[in-house]
Amino acid sequence: MKRVRLADVAEHVGVSTKTVSNVVNGTGWVSDAVRDRILIAIDELGYRPNLAARQLRQGRSGTIALCIPNLAEPYFAELAAELVDRAQERGLTVLVTQTKAKADVELAVIEAQRLPAVDGIILSPLALTAADIEARRSEVPLLLIGELGQTIAGDAVAHVGPDNTAAAADATRYLIDHGCRRIAVVGVQPHSHTETARLRLAGYRQALDEAGIGFDESLLVEVENYNRAEGTAAVESLLERGTDFDGVFCFNDSLAFGAHFTLARHGYSQPDQVRVIGYDAIEEGKYTVPPLASVDPGVASASTLMLDLLADGARGRRGHIEVPHHLVER
Repeated sequence: MKRVRLADVAEHVGVSTKTVSNVVNGTGWVSDAVRDRILIAIDELGYRPNLAARQLRQGRSGTIALCIPNLAEPYFAELAAELVDRAQERGLTVLVTQTKAKADVELAVIEAQRLPAVDGIILSPLALTAADIEARRSEVPLLLIGELGQTIAGDAVAHVGPDNTAAAADATRYLIDHGCRRIAVVGVQPHSHTETARLRLAGYRQALDEAGIGFDESLLVEVENYNRAEGTAAVESLLERGTDFDGVFCFNDSLAFGAHFTLARHGYSQPDQVRVIGYDAIEEGKYTVPPLASVDPGVASASTLMLDLLADGARGRRGHIEVPHHLVER
C-alpha cells in the first residue's frame, strides 16, 4: 500500500504542503477551520508522520538510554518503569539495558558505544572511576545516578539522587522513635568499592550519636549482595551468635524481605519484638506481613528532573543535584 505523504493531504484539502506541515508540527499560524479540515483529512487518508525524517531534521532521536546494573533487582525495575512512564508522556522512548556492573560495559556506555543514536544516557555505575568520567570523549549528554555515581561525578557530569546519609539517618531515627535501642544493620560492605554501604552506615551512626546510643560493631552484618538470600542469612547469623537486637535497618528492601522471612520463621513477632525498616520503598513492601516501612529515595521526582535536564542537553548542570527522600511508614 502506497504511503500517504504530506503532499497528498495538502492536495486533498486544497492547501499548501507548508500549511499541513504547520498543523502536524504545531508551528506557524493556521485558522481553526483549515486546521479542522486538515485533521479530518489526516484521519481519513491514514497519514502517519515520518518520525525518522523529523528527528533527523531536528537533530534528535527522541530516544534516551537507561543503563542499570541489574533489571532483576526490584528497585531498578521500578526505576525503569517510572522513567518510561514519564518519558512516554513527553513522546520519548527509553532504551533500557543492564551492565551487570562490568567495567568494560560501563565504559562503552559513557562513550555511547554499543548504543543506537540517543539524546542522552542515564547510568547507574558500579565499576567506573572519576578518572573514567573525566576522560570521557562522547558528547552525548550523560547523567549519573546511584551512590558511586555521586562520588565520581565531580565537575564533569551531573548526578541526580537523594542524600543517602540523611535518608539512612531518618530510617534509623524511625526505629529509635519506636523504642528500638539495639538496632542491627544488614548491608555492610567494608571491602566493596560501592558507596551505598558507606553512606548508609554513616547515616545510621549519625542517628545513634544524636540519640546518645552507643555504636556496637556486633550489630553490623556484612553481605556480598543486596538480595533476599543475603538478608535471610544475615539475620540467621545474628540469631546464631545470640546477638540481642530489637530493630533491623536493612540497606535495601530486598535485604529486608529476607530479614522479615527469617524473623517470622523463628517465631519473632513483628514489630512487637523486632521492628524492620528497608530502603527504596518498592511496591512489594506493601504486601509483606507486616507491611515494610522503608525510605522512598525520590524515584518519581528524580525521573522528572532527569528528563528535564536531558531536554536541555544537561547544559550547565554538574555535580550532585539532590532530590528529596521521605519515610514510608505503612
